[in-house]
Amino acid sequence: MFRYYFKDQTPFMKLLLKKTAYILLFIFIFFNIVCAVQAYHFTRFVDNAPRQNPAEMGLFIKVGAVLFGTPVPKSKVVDSLHIPHSTVKIITEDGLQLAAWSTLHNNAVAAKGTIIMFHGHGSCRSGLTKEAEAFYGLGWNILTVDFRDHGESEGTTCSVGYNEAKDVKAAYDYAVANGAKNIVLYGISMGAATITKAMHDYSAIQPKKIILEMPFGTMHDAAEGFVRVMNLPDEPLGTFLAFWGGTDLGIWAFSNKPVEYVKDIHCKTLLQWGQEDFRVTQEETNTIYNNLGTKEKKLVVYANSGHQSLCKNEHDKWMQNITTFLNE
Repeated sequence: MFRYYFKDQTPFMKLLLKKTAYILLFIFIFFNIVCAVQAYHFTRFVDNAPRQNPAEMGLFIKVGAVLFGTPVPKSKVVDSLHIPHSTVKIITEDGLQLAAWSTLHNNAVAAKGTIIMFHGHGSCRSGLTKEAEAFYGLGWNILTVDFRDHGESEGTTCSVGYNEAKDVKAAYDYAVANGAKNIVLYGISMGAATITKAMHDYSAIQPKKIILEMPFGTMHDAAEGFVRVMNLPDEPLGTFLAFWGGTDLGIWAFSNKPVEYVKDIHCKTLLQWGQEDFRVTQEETNTIYNNLGTKEKKLVVYANSGHQSLCKNEHDKWMQNITTFLNE
């Protein structure tokens, strides 16, 4: 009796397994499409797109953003610098024209050196105005650069530091060619991570000091941080986002590892991070600090800051640490 029962169930079980396999395959394909769309938006910027804060999105809007992606607005340069400056153009080794502000002290004043500044993902040189004015006030010449596909620079895609290392090299070469001495590299978030890759890729980049604020540990970590902003689970979304973003750009995103690049950094380094940072973890920050190839290094944690301008949010503490570091 039991033999005939199970014999009769065999076609049903086969059909059930077949349907289950199709459902799982559909879910897998749909999940990959969602991640590919998100990666596309994360690596490209759209003029006049509305800027939305994921934390303030309603349920239906957030679901739509997760499924179909949200265009990231292209940053606009707003000239609000209250120090003398001029706009300059810098050409990268792959032929892109970058826009930058050059701020020089009067010839009667001997500048302490030149600080080359790099912004974060989706920002531009306008986002560094407060920091630039502070550095200038401390007696430094400033070169503030728009990464490719940001601000007024050329380019159609953002590789979150992978190709932007060429921009750091171009800015450094431009500064040297124009007589800059005692060069300091300064970067926030993606800008900081890109500095580490540039110094790994180009041995000719030899600044006196560098200041890194909130660099991500790896491209994979950066993707996970982006997912956390949407209040979604890090994995497997972070892995798929990094994979599809790299595939779309023709790069292997998982090879972009500032935690490894910093082993090639041997100049004096100041690493700064906000304890309330939701995108870059303390583990990433500690690993970067421990892996730095220089013994002349310092880590400063800002207790009341997240992934934001430390200069604006905790200005007095930032000024104290920056001033001490630059004068040492």
